[in-house]
Amino acid sequence: MKKILIIEDEVTIAELEKDYLEFEGYHVDIGKDGLTGLKMAKTKNYDLIILDLMLPGMNGFDIMKAIRGSMNIPMLMVSSRKEDFDIIRGFGLGANDYITKPFSPGQLVARVKAHLSNYERLVKDESTPLLAIRNLIINHEAREVTIGNESVQLTVTEYDLLYFMANHPNKVFSKEQLLDQIWGMDYFGDGATVTVHIGKLRDKIDKHSTTQTPFFETVWGAGYRFRV
Repeated sequence: MKKILIIEDEVTIAELEKDYLEFEGYHVDIGKDGLTGLKMAKTKNYDLIILDLMLPGMNGFDIMKAIRGSMNIPMLMVSSRKEDFDIIRGFGLGANDYITKPFSPGQLVARVKAHLSNYERLVKDESTPLLAIRNLIINHEAREVTIGNESVQLTVTEYDLLYFMANHPNKVFSKEQLLDQIWGMDYFGDGATVTVHIGKLRDKIDKHSTTQTPFFETVWGAGYRFRV
């Protein structure tokens, strides 16, 4: 049984989310403030975390920083704030998804299912255990990335995006195709999600390229390509 942690201080919302997820067969725990939620996340073995942004004790951004330092499970951020800055910051810190309130419990369940299914598929995919491209090395069995002998720290989604595109070099993928492949067919977001993650990978990968050719290339009007 998959275990899910909800870190949410609004009891009514947390209990509603829990009821819907338990109906689908998940085991669900609730952390009612930031510090409690972080402790639960670090001491119990969860498969996915639903994290509210505004919490007493410790905000969602700081919790995500602490969690991402030691684990790579899917993480969904939830907030009533719809500002682009918050969304971009959330993705930058390692969120796999960002859901704005109010939302239907059914939508949340669909996203949880999609992320758990996609994560399990990508983690088990070991068809190409080691990729070496220029000075970039991707060890898929260990899910480790090094470039120029330096370790590169990537979020789950950043790694999945890099690995997928590196496995399909020089092929152009539209934002919609990348959303389907990495976030799953049931994902409710838009192309801006892809743009943010490509930008983060450029910051972490392209600056270490040994040639003037960047790894990630924008093909205007078509999408993105990984160059070898």
